[in-house]
Amino acid sequence: MSDWPSARNDDRDDRYGRGSASAQPEGPRVMRHVQRGQTPRPAHPHPAAPTAPPRGAVPAQHAQGHDGFAAHDQYGGTGRNDGYNTGQVYGGGRSGGGPGGPGGSGGRGPRPAPNWGRRIKVGAIAAVTVLAVTSVATYFWADSKVRREVDLSKVIDRPEEGDCTTYLIVGSDSREGMTAEEKKKLHTGSAEGKRTDSMMILASCGSGNTMISLPRDSDVEIPSFVGSESGKRFENRHIRMKLNAAYAQDGPELLVRTVEHNTGLRIDHYAEIGFAGFANIVDALGGVELDIPKAFKDKKSGADFQAGKQTLNGEQALAFVRTRYAFGSDLERTKNQQKFLSALASQAATPGTILNPFSLYPTLGAGLDTLVVDKDMGLFDLGEMFFAMKGVQGGEGKSMNMPISGKRGSNLVWDKAKMQQLVKQIKNDEPVTVTPDR
Repeated sequence: MSDWPSARNDDRDDRYGRGSASAQPEGPRVMRHVQRGQTPRPAHPHPAAPTAPPRGAVPAQHAQGHDGFAAHDQYGGTGRNDGYNTGQVYGGGRSGGGPGGPGGSGGRGPRPAPNWGRRIKVGAIAAVTVLAVTSVATYFWADSKVRREVDLSKVIDRPEEGDCTTYLIVGSDSREGMTAEEKKKLHTGSAEGKRTDSMMILASCGSGNTMISLPRDSDVEIPSFVGSESGKRFENRHIRMKLNAAYAQDGPELLVRTVEHNTGLRIDHYAEIGFAGFANIVDALGGVELDIPKAFKDKKSGADFQAGKQTLNGEQALAFVRTRYAFGSDLERTKNQQKFLSALASQAATPGTILNPFSLYPTLGAGLDTLVVDKDMGLFDLGEMFFAMKGVQGGEGKSMNMPISGKRGSNLVWDKAKMQQLVKQIKNDEPVTVTPDR
């Protein structure tokens, strides 16, 4: 016989069975989620078969107080959705109204769309900054390598300046810095000193660019001059000799003085490059494409070319511009020199070379060490010279030999009347209409 009063037994039944008339306790049931301010739905009056509670839920008896009533929070309210009486993690869960849920205000919203306009602007500014810094660094590096060794202020009795910018471009046979193996490979011989191997005037004008080759065998008068090294004045003895003898006698300053004296055209800038520098520039560019109209060979220069389009490397390019005995005349060689230099400038003065550091730096490094210019010639002047040469190649100018009227011995005599007309047109920035007879 039990010592507990019947009322106590009824309490136990209430606690476990929630007032069921059955003497056995009810099985576990799923506790419905209770939102704040809502009252739980009444339980089904009939016993339910035991089922596994869903994840995050607790048995019904734990969701209520020990007296069978809804659990009270510490503030006295009922049904508080604080996560403790539902089995959910505080601040989370899967409910639509809880913090962090889709309908809540405490969670992170969707990631904002990227601001592509701002990104492009920042990227463009960064690219321009890098390009500017690289350009400035390249300028100072290249400028420091140029050899400004020719002083045109030593040239006396100069003609008046014209409307065009004029350059005297010289290819010398200097073997400076070349090893014995390189001399043999390039067929340069081992002569000491240096002489002019090619000479041409480039006139950069608004009316068009003109390239005029001056044959090394041109018959000229050596004028009075002041020695570039000694400072001593040498008077004009009216001696006529080949043009390349002026360079051999007293270097670039006397060559400029002789060209000005015999043409009446003022030379603004001087640029000279030797054998090694010329070949190295061609190789740095990956070769220069040229269309050779007629096959020819020359043992002394090492030339051996077939007709047609082909890409010449440094060794082949030097042989091409130096060949003279295969033609029997220096005039044909000067035409080849003009043709090749224009093609070289056309390939060098392109965005693919200028804007690509992997092409620009090797090209500048290959040629600047052996490039000799006047003291007033900057990199911009050098660039303008190359673009003017490129313009001649592109049909924006004219290339020609100095007009020849005959010979004096083995010297080529200029056609004085045509030469004077040519100089006048260049001085006045007029289109050149003069044509050589040969």
